[in-house]
Amino acid sequence: MAENLFPVFVKLSGRAALVVGAGEIAAAKIRSLLKSGADVTVVAPRANAEVQSLAAAGKIRFAARIFLPGDLDRVFIAIAATDDPETNRLVFLESRRRGILCNSVDDPPHCDFYFPSVVRRGDLQVAISTAGESPSLSQRLRIELEELLDVRLGDWLREIGELRRRILSSEPSSGSRKALLHRLASRESWEEWQARRDSRSVSRADENSPAAAGR
Repeated sequence: MAENLFPVFVKLSGRAALVVGAGEIAAAKIRSLLKSGADVTVVAPRANAEVQSLAAAGKIRFAARIFLPGDLDRVFIAIAATDDPETNRLVFLESRRRGILCNSVDDPPHCDFYFPSVVRRGDLQVAISTAGESPSLSQRLRIELEELLDVRLGDWLREIGELRRRILSSEPSSGSRKALLHRLASRESWEEWQARRDSRSVSRADENSPAAAGR
């Protein structure tokens, strides 16, 4: 039976992350870490073209050698993504000894956390995990949610976030303020926003039409 996991979104901006391995799987993890603003170091005897390109561009640090325990000095999070199970296990055990969270790819017993399948709409993120039981199921559910969630949700979220900050700074804490914030995030609010956006799009299309240009 899988352990109960604690779902959390971690701020990695500026934090040191170590990736051991530099193949296709490692590259995917590196992309994820960079997107979160992590300070990424990669250690591996060889690197694929993508990892080499990232290193050449100064986006990561790359050490072309085998993993050494000292690579974990001052590291916040570690990823073991080599094709050698023994190396991955060593990275995990050394991380555990130092109190560093570690993910050993495709090896659930040697993981402190899992990479979820993620649907992104701007600042909105929906993360799906099966606790390592079936990554394929996570991927299928992600694809289904990609189809369900409107691509404009990120734009709407940005706007209601700005309105929420104005309300919090101008309205004292009260039941009415709480109700207003809930109304701001309601389905009705979303539908009204879509209608306004669609109306503006139609207006712009009319203004740019050949008929309008000839008037």
